Amino acid sequence: MAIKKSDFIIVNYTGKVKETGEVFDTTSEETAKENKLYKEGDLYEPRLVVVGEGWLLKALDDALLAFKLNKEESVEIPPENAFGSRDSEKVKLVPLRRLVARGINPQLGAQIEFDKKLATVRTMGSGRVTLDFNPPLAGKTLVYTVTIQKQLKTNEEKIAALIHRRIPAVEAEKFDFNVGEEDVTLNMPAESLYVEGIQLAKRGIALDIQRYLPDLITVKFIETFTKPGATPKAKKKAKKETKKQTKTATAKPAPKKTAKKASKKGTKNGEKTEKKAVKKPAKKTTKAVAKKTTKKAK
Repeated sequence: MAIKKSDFIIVNYTGKVKETGEVFDTTSEETAKENKLYKEGDLYEPRLVVVGEGWLLKALDDALLAFKLNKEESVEIPPENAFGSRDSEKVKLVPLRRLVARGINPQLGAQIEFDKKLATVRTMGSGRVTLDFNPPLAGKTLVYTVTIQKQLKTNEEKIAALIHRRIPAVEAEKFDFNVGEEDVTLNMPAESLYVEGIQLAKRGIALDIQRYLPDLITVKFIETFTKPGATPKAKKKAKKETKKQTKTATAKPAPKKTAKKASKKGTKNGEKTEKKAVKKPAKKTTKAVAKKTTKKAK
């Protein structure tokens, strides 16, 4: 299946300098350790790429369109399409004391920040330091070996990958989310709440989803804090109580008009009964008085 622009793919790659064979970038932990690139805390694993979005070097990004799924491919990138040619004017000789005065302790081959620019320390001696402000890979031909491991199709796969890209320290399986027609609701696992920069990561996830999956316009994050030491039974009970309370809170009150009508109806019936009860004895009394009066007259 051909790879197209905006496709979500998972790739493994290793980048080398053609002239020396030096490995400068890789997604493989084993390769990083073999070439003394490994850094404690860095994550080495297949990487998510949205084709054409500039997540890789442009020449490499463009080359992906010609690659096939699950096949190891190779691409050679000349300096002009990589980090450019070396510029001799970007190499400066700086007195060591100037660096020391700014709290910089230069080491050969190290990258330092000087005058708000990154520079590589090329030589040191006689109280002077040669700083190279060219990109480290300027003037070099690069060779990338790439394998596209997977092409993501569903929104669920894409969202899970976008979450992992922003919060790689927490296993992707621990994030539970629900995708609606226009919204995504994401339940944050407890360990993610203590990740450094989590608020920025959440904002990044929301922006990524809204940009790359334009039909989804709302992203909601749910953070749940469970009482320490609570048993599963207690958790279930608490969940049931919450549902019960929610039902009670949302139950509709009896219509006021019905109550009023019932009240009026009851009152009218009561009045009629009372009137009847009063009228009957009144009639009987009148007749009795009339009879007594007739007898007396006789």
